[in-house]
Amino acid sequence: MNFKKVLLLCLLAFSFSFNLFSQVFDPVKWETKVEKISDTEYDLVSIATIDSGWHLYSQNVPDNGPIPTGFSFTENENFELVGETSEDEGHTVDDPVFQMRITFFENKAEFTQRIKVLNKELSIVEGEVEFMVCDDEKCLPPNYIDLEFNLKDTETVEKDSAGLPSLDLMGATTKILEPVKWSTAVEKINETEFILVTTANIDKGWKLYAQNIEDGGPIPTSFEYTLNEGVALVGNTTEEKGEESMDKVFDMKIKYFKNKTEFRQKIKVSDTTITTIESEVGFMSCDDTQCTAPTYVDLEYDLTKTVVATSDISENSDSSDKNSNNGLWTIFLLGLGAGLIALFTPCVFPLIPMTVSFFTKQSKTKSEGIKNALIYGLFIIVIYVILGTGVVAIFGASAINEFSTSVAFNLIFFAILVIFAISFLGAFEIMLPNSWANKIDRKADSGGYTGIFFMALALAIVSFSCTGPFVGNIIVLSATTGGLAPVIGMLGFSLALALPFGLFAAFPGWLNSLPKSGGWLNTVKVVLGFLELAFAFKFLSQADLVLQLHFLEREVFIAIWIAIFGALSLYLFGKIQLPHDSPLKHISVGRLLLGLLTLSFTVYMIPGLWGAPLKIISAFPPPLDYSESPYGVGNSRGGGASITDIPEGAHLLAPHDILAFNDYETGLAYAKKVGKPVMLDFTGWACVNCRKMEQNVWVDSKVLSKLKNDIVLISLYVDEKINFPEGEAPDSQLRPGKKLRNVGQKWSEFQTVKYKTNTQPYYVLMDHNEENLIEPVAYTPDIEEYEAWLKEGIENFKN
Repeated sequence: MNFKKVLLLCLLAFSFSFNLFSQVFDPVKWETKVEKISDTEYDLVSIATIDSGWHLYSQNVPDNGPIPTGFSFTENENFELVGETSEDEGHTVDDPVFQMRITFFENKAEFTQRIKVLNKELSIVEGEVEFMVCDDEKCLPPNYIDLEFNLKDTETVEKDSAGLPSLDLMGATTKILEPVKWSTAVEKINETEFILVTTANIDKGWKLYAQNIEDGGPIPTSFEYTLNEGVALVGNTTEEKGEESMDKVFDMKIKYFKNKTEFRQKIKVSDTTITTIESEVGFMSCDDTQCTAPTYVDLEYDLTKTVVATSDISENSDSSDKNSNNGLWTIFLLGLGAGLIALFTPCVFPLIPMTVSFFTKQSKTKSEGIKNALIYGLFIIVIYVILGTGVVAIFGASAINEFSTSVAFNLIFFAILVIFAISFLGAFEIMLPNSWANKIDRKADSGGYTGIFFMALALAIVSFSCTGPFVGNIIVLSATTGGLAPVIGMLGFSLALALPFGLFAAFPGWLNSLPKSGGWLNTVKVVLGFLELAFAFKFLSQADLVLQLHFLEREVFIAIWIAIFGALSLYLFGKIQLPHDSPLKHISVGRLLLGLLTLSFTVYMIPGLWGAPLKIISAFPPPLDYSESPYGVGNSRGGGASITDIPEGAHLLAPHDILAFNDYETGLAYAKKVGKPVMLDFTGWACVNCRKMEQNVWVDSKVLSKLKNDIVLISLYVDEKINFPEGEAPDSQLRPGKKLRNVGQKWSEFQTVKYKTNTQPYYVLMDHNEENLIEPVAYTPDIEEYEAWLKEGIENFKN
């Protein structure tokens, strides 16, 4: 039996026998009250008053810990539960007995369960609470208390769970959800090092997303720390294991958290007068029917109230570290593969037999030649790893990852990769100054280990015109992983470069099996140039997506790739010759097969211009809805007709060809002009359930007909990242003293203030006076129900 369970049973047995022969303890008294939220919604509040010195445990306690507090409510067809029972913040500590982090309550605690009443005659709701309490000496056995909630004796309240005291929400039912509650704590490692612990308590059924989400997925959780002079971050913010699953809507694996999770950031404080650290967490959460808009919460960490850290943050074996390790392994293998390919370029391949022959002939014995070749290879690894370390030292481990998500980063590396590609194609060579190579070459003549080191450095400099693009690509790819990824990538790359020198020195006979240098080396280089050029447009596309410029839409991207791989096919078939190619009398079987492969790939992409999903390359081009013609080139309506009279400020919402606006005022003005009602669609680029509605409900012929012909659609994206011009950002109504970050926040606050709700999808049908035609709805997967809602709202407008 598990030791912790045995220990718990012993404590309970001792406590129980103690109770029998001395006195009966009743350290927790329970009372109930009911708060009326609306005509159909009530909060059942259970209040625990706890005697001094005793602890009541949270509802969320890890396995093998103490008995958690639990609530059950007698089932009744007259009401239904809404969400999970919430609780106060409590205290979270590392328990030395159970060796885990445990949340408990002292003095007083409140637990709240919201219900929806289905029968107005309902007066009493019954429930039961199971709980366990302990003090510093003993624990009591699990206890069960019956609870009764009188719905006829209520307090009418207007709860603003998002913390909006400045808004006038009285007189309206609020639906502002706060599925994630944040709390902070500080753990002390020593006098100068601390761990900032941020805890997220997540309502049942909701998901909080991880920090590292691929582009095109939901909004990741992010932390921004306000650091005064004398405070420095150590490493990245780590996170717990969480869960990971394949999301069909975003077509990617997504990591998320349920119930409760922690984020930990190590800091070093050199100024002892600093007592608080401030930060801001940005996040998004979803359940099966709705998502909250990107939300930002201010956090504060009190360095004067700390607990002793049980371990350094670097010792935590959470999933963040595991995922990071997995990412580092991927970078290492990519670097290794790039190094192996770089061996077959004109700048590196001819040097292998020359260098190995030098070591074997110049050394007095065979063993000395092998040793010198191995040391030569080791110095190659050292040189490239130093390069990777320099990148991390200059930019910082965490900053590299931040660069990868910025528009500037994507544009800069698009330009760099295009330059490298043009160089590989033969327009020019990117070379380091010849003076560097000459000086290093003279140093290499000094002999000994110093001479061998400078020989390795000479290789790195002389071969830079071929290896430079590989090194640049590895650094670009490693930026998406962050941390030490550039170092690991360079280790893999240099290991592949160094390996042949050691192997051929040990087995010189293998040199005879190497293919002769020749024109095929330049062919390898040119093919890599084409691939580099195609890959570069992924970065340009990513920047265009973030800025929503619609410059590089899906059709344009696919057309560019068709041109690049079509030209590569012609090159491999010998129909195109580039500056450094040798005369081609015939093509080899290998070249022919590779040409057929690229030609097949080119033909495969052509239907993408007419709306084919192209699943093989789905991670590269923009999504289907980021398109000037959602049904393909020349077929914007799906039937051959094209729309030429799209009003200013509108666009066609793919893939349904619905006329839509993304600006409230512009769309409302157009609705007044054409005499149609308005449907506000509060949505998000990263809203899973919004996409489900569009893909599964809006496609129905009756629904689609009404959306296209009977209403004016205004889609307001609450996660739109377009920033306001400098100096024009409006003040936030929900966070006094703060400015709105972007257009998405403008629409998110508009929804919260006007409609008293903060989740998406959310649909409002209104007239030209901005009055609701029918009660707004959220996620409605039932097609008939949604169509009936549209029909009733439209009829109300006509009447």
